Amino acid sequence: MRKFLDNITAGLKWFAKTRLRLAGSIIALLLLLGFSFCLPRQLFDAPTSYVLNDSDGALMGASIASDGQWRFPYNEDVPDKFKQCIITFEDKRFEQHFGIDPLAFGRAIRQNIRSKRISSGGSTLTMQVIRLSTRHKRNFWNKLLEMVQALRLEITHSKKEIIALYASNAPFGSNVVGLDAASWRYFGRGPDKLSWGEMASLAVLPNAPSLVHPGKNRLTLLRKRNALLDKMYRAKIIDSITCLLSKLEPVPDKPVALPNLAPHLLQRIVAGKELTNDTRVNSTVRSTLQTQVSQILERHHQRLKANHINNIAAIVLDVEHGSVLAYVGNINHPEDKLMESDVDVINAPRSPGSTLKPLLYAAMLRDGFLLPNSLVPDIPTQIAGYQPENFDLGYDGAVPASKALARSLNVPAVKMLQQYKYERFYDLLKKTGITTLKQPADFYGLSLILGGSENSLWELTGVYANMARALNHYSKYRGRYDAADYHMPVYTPAEKIKPDLEKSGMIDAGSIYYTFEAMQEVMRPGEELLWQQMASSQRVAWKTGTSFGFRDGWAIGVTPKYVVGVWVGNTTGEGRPGLTGVSTAAPAMFEIFRLLPVTRDWFGVPVNDMVKLKICKQSGYRAGQYCDNTEDRWMPQGGLRAPVCPYHQLVHLDKTGQWQVNADCVPADEIVNKSWFILPPAMEYYFKTKNYQYKTLPPFRADCNVSNATTQMELIYPKNGARVYVPIEADGARGQMVCNAANRQAGTKIFWHLDGAYVGVTKDFHQIGLSPSPGNHVLTLVDSDGNTIKSTFMVMQKDK
Repeated sequence: MRKFLDNITAGLKWFAKTRLRLAGSIIALLLLLGFSFCLPRQLFDAPTSYVLNDSDGALMGASIASDGQWRFPYNEDVPDKFKQCIITFEDKRFEQHFGIDPLAFGRAIRQNIRSKRISSGGSTLTMQVIRLSTRHKRNFWNKLLEMVQALRLEITHSKKEIIALYASNAPFGSNVVGLDAASWRYFGRGPDKLSWGEMASLAVLPNAPSLVHPGKNRLTLLRKRNALLDKMYRAKIIDSITCLLSKLEPVPDKPVALPNLAPHLLQRIVAGKELTNDTRVNSTVRSTLQTQVSQILERHHQRLKANHINNIAAIVLDVEHGSVLAYVGNINHPEDKLMESDVDVINAPRSPGSTLKPLLYAAMLRDGFLLPNSLVPDIPTQIAGYQPENFDLGYDGAVPASKALARSLNVPAVKMLQQYKYERFYDLLKKTGITTLKQPADFYGLSLILGGSENSLWELTGVYANMARALNHYSKYRGRYDAADYHMPVYTPAEKIKPDLEKSGMIDAGSIYYTFEAMQEVMRPGEELLWQQMASSQRVAWKTGTSFGFRDGWAIGVTPKYVVGVWVGNTTGEGRPGLTGVSTAAPAMFEIFRLLPVTRDWFGVPVNDMVKLKICKQSGYRAGQYCDNTEDRWMPQGGLRAPVCPYHQLVHLDKTGQWQVNADCVPADEIVNKSWFILPPAMEYYFKTKNYQYKTLPPFRADCNVSNATTQMELIYPKNGARVYVPIEADGARGQMVCNAANRQAGTKIFWHLDGAYVGVTKDFHQIGLSPSPGNHVLTLVDSDGNTIKSTFMVMQKDK
């Protein structure tokens, strides 16, 4: 029995010991877990300022944080001067202790006992980091918690990281937090450029940040700074001369303004909130170029505002990567609210005027609708009530497509879009990255090519850069395309994209090359064509645009290395006389180009992406069997599908060559067959007035029986099915519509009839004024040879 009781007693003792060990283990585990998780995953979660740096890392601008503090993002790079100053001032054994300094803590206890109040805390820099993070009230228990958390911080963070956390989050007076913000706010420079005296002034501030107030406590700050300098001298961190000179430096006074070189880009970044974890943006912008471009725009603004044109913007892109080199979204006059200079026009949808014409030209080359110099009609045109007009209100009859682009003629552009179809062009714009077309294609119609849509300078310059990049890379990648070449501009350094050579570009290199060739032939403002004779001149493919009502002036230029875009106008949308792209935006654009490195190198001819075709020199089309003046030229591959010349025909003449004849009036062996360049009557009517070498077709001999109303005579206006308005004169009387016709034969009379009633006769110059009532009408023309044409049109009733 006794042995049994002894066993029970031993078992109970073992159980007690085991339970104590288990409890101790559990407690130890809990303490370890508590210690491991006593720090939050993110020590500091306060909002930070958006900081914009240039391509070299220099500050261009910053915005105040959402809580009203100037608090720059965490910066792991802390200048050695600050480390030396803050360690000497706050925690001289920082490098040796493990987050808690027993000597400093003991000294603080003695001082507090002697003074009978808390006069010293003995906190290390590590503990101060914890206090800045937790914002605990200062008491005994929080002090113990800070010590535990400081020990935990020392285990997982290096001394360099702890100093960086302190420097980025310490208060420096007023609403300034962190060394970076303090350095810029008090000295107007980055901390890496501060002197020993300046750095010492900042090092003493977190200990008593209220010392920095304009006009207050300057003497106290000066004494504390000088005391720190003396302490550093005694520690042999600085020499006596440095200490003496540093004491002569003034202490900071009022905060200074931060750089504000790219306010609209910074505004774009803040509004877009594209960066969630790091609000420091290292951009691709070159600050020197940014400043120079801003100065150019300001000079032009001073001139333009005399005409109440208040706003101007410009962007410069690097073609190779699409990087933004300069971003001036508007003038910068925040003091004048009427200027609305806070509006970032680079990102604002505006009417693009004619700046989309090069894209249509390139697309039609790619798809085989025309060749670079194919003649396109330039005659009065009305399409479903829409009547485009050229800027000079004149007509050429027919003009090479390249010249139509270079001269920015509206009527040929509309005729080309009518042929290409605006729905197809709308889809092309979407594929190139244009996002501002918010309405369906039918909403814009043919006006799409004349500025009837909305586009931004950001996207348009991006599209031009894409084309230049694709053309450059076509030769670089040995005749293949990289789909990654097509992207919108970037303002932060992008990773290098490995080209995927199996993918095709949006527009082929051959079409892009001929588009840029046509664009460089544009007459430069004030220089005419003399720039070509100057070796220092930059070759630029450029296009201007002017929106309806003279509201927007555009100029976009392209070289193999750069794209420059300029917009001029009023952000309010107010139009002004003389506000055209060529007179307002183009001069500023060329002045910006003169800032860029000049090279006469041009885009290489992408022969591998071309085919050699026989071209009719007169019409610019593929040569037909009757074209007698041809040349072999490299053309875009789409040229294989381009139409054959429709204007060269075989005509039959008598032996004198003065009359057209046929087998009914002349024996076949006496007929002379000759190739003749013949334009339709309406095109010929205008073409021959500007092309003296054009030879009109001889008339038929009187004894030859022929009916050729459609080839002999053409009604220019109104076209069949047209809808027109008859103007109301100033006195309220009904005005007249001017009808116009063309007849190949000089001296031929045309007899005009409206709804079957004779209204007049014309000779040589076939133009007549009519005043039909609202409703449907039939206009009949009969020439002296009996040729007859009819046209049905509708006169619309204007609302009163």
